[in-house]
Amino acid sequence: MSKKLYVGNLSYRTTENTLRTLFAEFGEVQSVNVITDRETGRSKGFAFVEMDTEQAATAATASLNGKMVDDREIRVDKAKPQADRGGDRRQGGRRPQRW
Repeated sequence: MSKKLYVGNLSYRTTENTLRTLFAEFGEVQSVNVITDRETGRSKGFAFVEMDTEQAATAATASLNGKMVDDREIRVDKAKPQADRGGDRRQGGRRPQRW
């Protein structure tokens, strides 16, 4: 089972390759996703790193939380499940009556 980590307080110049190399010291990295702004393409300052095992994720969190990367003290923690964004907002065909 893989484990997803949240990595925050990233420098805007921190790349996926930088994070992959950093986290690979603790185990196999399944994926790295630096979150970017849709319009500008610029990093939003956080990323998600998915590790192969729970043990690798725990070791990476313990060692990297608070570490200086690209002149920023990064924050590493377990990623929280993505909140339901509501998806389809249609209301079953009937419109409310207006009086």
